[in-house]
Parts: sequence; C-alpha cells; structure tokens
Amino acid sequence: MTHVPVLAQESIDALFDSARGDQVREELRDAIFVDATFGRGGHTRLILERLSPRGRLIAFDRDVAAIEEGRSIHDARLELIHARFGRLREELEARGVNEVSGVLIDLGVSSPQLDDPERGFSFRGDGPLDMRMDTTSGETVAQWLDRADEGDIREVIKSHGEERFAKQIAAAIVAARQGGPITRTGQLADLVGAAVRTREPGQNPATRTFQALRIHVNQELEELSLVLPQAVAMLAPGGRLAVISFHSLEDRIVKRFMRDESSPGAMPERLPVRASELAPPRMRLVGKAVRAGVGELRANPRSRSATLRVAERLA
Repeated sequence: MTHVPVLAQESIDALFDSARGDQVREELRDAIFVDATFGRGGHTRLILERLSPRGRLIAFDRDVAAIEEGRSIHDARLELIHARFGRLREELEARGVNEVSGVLIDLGVSSPQLDDPERGFSFRGDGPLDMRMDTTSGETVAQWLDRADEGDIREVIKSHGEERFAKQIAAAIVAARQGGPITRTGQLADLVGAAVRTREPGQNPATRTFQALRIHVNQELEELSLVLPQAVAMLAPGGRLAVISFHSLEDRIVKRFMRDESSPGAMPERLPVRASELAPPRMRLVGKAVRAGVGELRANPRSRSATLRVAERLA
C-alpha cells in the first residue's frame, strides 16, 4: 500500500505561513528545513515544492527501507540521514548547520511498515515478531518478550498501551513461553485475544498490546522527549515546529512541552520576584490543535487519530 501523508497540506502550510508578511515567506523559500521523519517522503516532497533552488531540506529516518526509498528523489537540495531523530541536533551540527527555519515531526508508522508482515508491526498478517523501526540494530519484540519478567511486560502493556487487561495478557505471555519463545505476530495476537475479555466495537483485542510493545522496543516516547527541546534550540526566531501525533501518550508530551515553552519561567518559591524578571518564553503557540477533516478521513481512515500542533520560536 502506498503511504499517504496525514495532514500534509496543513502541516506544510504551518511551517511556511507567517504573520510577518510576504518578505519573510520569500526568505523561507531559501532557508533550511528539517523533516525529522521521512517515512516514504510525502511531507518531504511537499516541502521541496515550497523551497527555492537555494533552499535546503534535511530528512531523518531510522528505517533503512525509508532511506532507500528516499534515494529515488534526485534533488540536490535534499540530504537523507539514517538516524533516529533523538540525534537531531548532533547530526545537524556535524554538518555545520546551527539554525533551521522549520522542523516537522510526523510520529505515525508508515503504511509500508504496517502492511509488510515481515516487519511484524501488525496482527493482520502473520510474520516475525520484530517491530523495530531500525532493523539494523536493537532488540526485537520477540527477544524482549523472551527475557522480560512478567511485571515488566505488564507495566509496558499498561503504560504504553493503556490496556486494562495488561495483567491477564502478561500472565498469558509468560505461561505460553514455557512451551517455547513467542516469535510470530499471529501467536501473540491469539494469546492476547484469549486473554482480553471485552473490547471496544471494531477494535482488534491485540491493538493496544501491539502499540505498547512497538513503542517500548523503539523507545518512541523517550525519543520524542529528546527531540522536542533539540528542535526548539535549532530553530531560528520565527521558525516553526510542527508535530503530528497519533495517540494520547504522544500528544500529551507534545502538548505539555509546547505549553511549557510558551509560558514564562516558573516563579521561585518564597522569593520576591516580579513577573517581568522571569525568563521569557522561548515559543508561542500557533493556532489550535488541527485534526483531519471529513474529506481526509474518508480518503485515509488512518488519519482519524492524527493531531497537529504548531509552535513558533520567539527571538
């Protein structure tokens, strides 16, 4: 299945729109931008359309398959980096880039990842229980489930999947592995299905567990918490940070970060400090959270959970 970027026009408009007038918009066409999650290049191609021949776009992805896909884009303005976006500042500075005019982060799993059974992200087709974004390094879900104790499995499924039957699922996994390791997505989906007594209409019983294990093995929430302050530090005044999240755990981190960065510094306890003496905010919020419209929902059902938040770097 071809990957369709979510909230594509809205996110690109957010990066290039500015209240400072047409002159600034023209300057942005010559600027440096970052697509922190290349995926299959949907957002990247749209950013390139906005840039002048002098503009530059640096795109990150930890998935080797995504980087290989990106090599089909023959554009001297684009540089692809095979790295997790938690290394954003380090990788940019290594290339002599100390300031950028926009950073886009799309936290969704791409359709080719979900639809390829060999990647192990989905319970819809049986495949190896992998789920790594970067198949060249790290531990697979199968390997982690084989060594983790029941308490750790329960906590991951509960916290990262918000699964109320985490205790029963963890117990079922530990009991099943006594007969041998759980190495296939079909095995895991069947175990979870038997352990979950009720589920929301239209949702597979394994949905939350698969989400939780994918988030854990890829350290997705940790990486998000790492990249957000790096992105702000790299933004030029007036530069925009646009983040598309797909579940409440991600969106909560993004929302709190942008809220905190757009508020004055905390007031010291028991000290007579004027509000004007507090550290000024580094960012301002741009508009409200954006969600997919009816047309996009109809054309791309996977956009139903997407939320776009935008903030602008202050001087």
